[in-house]
Amino acid sequence: QVHLVESGGGLVQAGGSLRLSCAASGSIFGTTTMGWYRQAPGKQRELVADITSAGRTNYADSVKGRFIISRDNAKNTMYLQMSSLKPEDTATYYCNLQMVLGGAWGQGTQVTVSS
Repeated sequence: QVHLVESGGGLVQAGGSLRLSCAASGSIFGTTTMGWYRQAPGKQRELVADITSAGRTNYADSVKGRFIISRDNAKNTMYLQMSSLKPEDTATYYCNLQMVLGGAWGQGTQVTVSS
């Protein structure tokens, strides 16, 4: 069983920055892809960015150039550095881990960007 815990959300003004963290623990085997998803009220959950064990990254067009995803494999921890935040970035951000044997979701952390 894999357990994911997010932290770092909060309230920030437009143009500000936040750093999210996701710590993974439990039965993690082999290569993994970790990702950040977000869900705003009334909208579907969407991929923000993901990163493989090898460090290959993928970003949603809406966050390219503003967000940076990274991970520390030794610590099983993933980060999302968010800059130039916009009100439309307001959402609950979820951490996800995928491996051959399955995947897991975190409980989510709220990010609110005020205009």
